[in-house]
Amino acid sequence: MWIDMKTLEECIRHTEGALQELLDEVDPKGVRVAWTGGKDSTVVLFIWKALLDHHGLGPVRAINLDTGCKFPEILTFRDRLKEEWSIDLHIACPAVDLDGYPLARNPLTCCRELKVEPLKAAISATGASHLLTGIRRDEHPDRAGRMPFEVREEPPHTMVNPILDWTESDIWAFHARFDLPHCMLYDQGYRSLGCQPCTRKPGEGASEREGRSQSKEAMLDTLTSLGYF
Repeated sequence: MWIDMKTLEECIRHTEGALQELLDEVDPKGVRVAWTGGKDSTVVLFIWKALLDHHGLGPVRAINLDTGCKFPEILTFRDRLKEEWSIDLHIACPAVDLDGYPLARNPLTCCRELKVEPLKAAISATGASHLLTGIRRDEHPDRAGRMPFEVREEPPHTMVNPILDWTESDIWAFHARFDLPHCMLYDQGYRSLGCQPCTRKPGEGASEREGRSQSKEAMLDTLTSLGYF
């Protein structure tokens, strides 16, 4: 169900309420944030961390996918915030040899080997029962029908999507209100950050994810079915 929220306050209350219910029901040691270093998952990380801190249940735990072809600015931001926020961070890396790897030549194979399989391995390795994501319905048509809680079988865990009904404007308004840090690439005109070969600055008046590889964007639903968020 898509919840029509008109104000940032409604967005915050809804997300805090959902995450508080989760905290009341599960062991927080089994909850990991799928933190990409992007603007959206940083909001989720901040809210979840605030709840844990309030109840004395820290540290906040997260999984970060390092595909080996991320922007160095993202990695620098990730490593800095890890220390500043005392994040228990599991960095997931692909098992394939990247020396000479045909990056982005076959988007499905590339994303499966560099993102999907490392994510699954990280969920298993950390014993995560729940994975919090920063996905939003309005950023991509294939995410319009996503649900707040999605049970996954391989490996067994529940994917939790607490900001599904936020907008890009809501995200940046939240950043401004709480003075959240963000990767400097956003200040340079990027609006959605992925791997270097598949990310560019969108053109004037373009959609939020116009700067992403469109061949990969076209198969986002397939990647989700394989286990990606």
